[in-house]
Amino acid sequence: MSGPGRFSRLHGQNPIHVRTMQKTYRYSDILAASEKIRWRVEDLIGGELTLDFAKPFLPEALARVRPLTFLDDAQRLALNQIRGHGYLYTFILAEEFILPFVLDHTRPALDQDDHKTRAMLTFAEEEAKHIHLFKRFREEFRRGFGSECEVIGPPEAIAKAILAEDPLGVALAILQIEWMTQRHYLDSVQDDSGLDSRFKELLRNHWMEEAQHAKLDTLVVQALAATRTPAEIEAGVAAYLRIGEMLDQGLAQQVGFDLAALERKTGRALSAAQREEFLAVQQQALRWTFLGSGMTHPTFLATLEEIAPAARKRVEQIAQAFC
Repeated sequence: MSGPGRFSRLHGQNPIHVRTMQKTYRYSDILAASEKIRWRVEDLIGGELTLDFAKPFLPEALARVRPLTFLDDAQRLALNQIRGHGYLYTFILAEEFILPFVLDHTRPALDQDDHKTRAMLTFAEEEAKHIHLFKRFREEFRRGFGSECEVIGPPEAIAKAILAEDPLGVALAILQIEWMTQRHYLDSVQDDSGLDSRFKELLRNHWMEEAQHAKLDTLVVQALAATRTPAEIEAGVAAYLRIGEMLDQGLAQQVGFDLAALERKTGRALSAAQREEFLAVQQQALRWTFLGSGMTHPTFLATLEEIAPAARKRVEQIAQAFC
């Protein structure tokens, strides 16, 4: 796992703010915005705040259950909810490595800029809150869904493998995830009135805080790249792509778990041809959700182009397989 020593040489030269191709982010502005957003896990899930299993959890743009025409409406709804469970669990996986990364990046510069320190510690605290929120969701889901859904992991092992990579690669992977979250909510969740209101409210509150995290991680990426040679930046981009490959392998395994969960929930065994179609459609759905939608986000690509212009073209080409 990466420790503070890997970041120490990058601090002491960081500006208070870093200009991106599109806009300037300032730690003081991000902190002020974060302080206006206040919610508790207990206000979003648990007690009387329950999930409605008569409604879908994910928008079709992410779930992609309609192409599976061999499933009836009830089975597609069950699959949508299984995907919703996996969607939030995948954020637990992500935040398990984001949290220590943020703390490692913050520690060496505690005495340099108060706004930066407070903004980054707020970033870490909010990621810890998100992990708590999604674990509470999983408890509520298990109670209401009535059937087990397996997931990849354990989170600690995945976090350890990712944090062993070059810090710039990790920061780029985190930045992709942060902008991915923004795209999901704004493009497909926000205006979908058919979703379960409780699940939608979880995503809304998560989105509000992640909007600030995307700005902060842009600053982290810029700071990490600022003292590197082009070859060292390329090494970071290569690490980012390795992390993407690792996540893609995990997503393929998760599709198999989702298929098993659907058969367990519905009591229906799919034919060999149906299983093959299911795996193909759902693997591409997960690839778009967790890889393609972030890799093609314009702001993520703008930041990547600023630190490594050739890398943007390479990532855009690779992303085609995930869209």
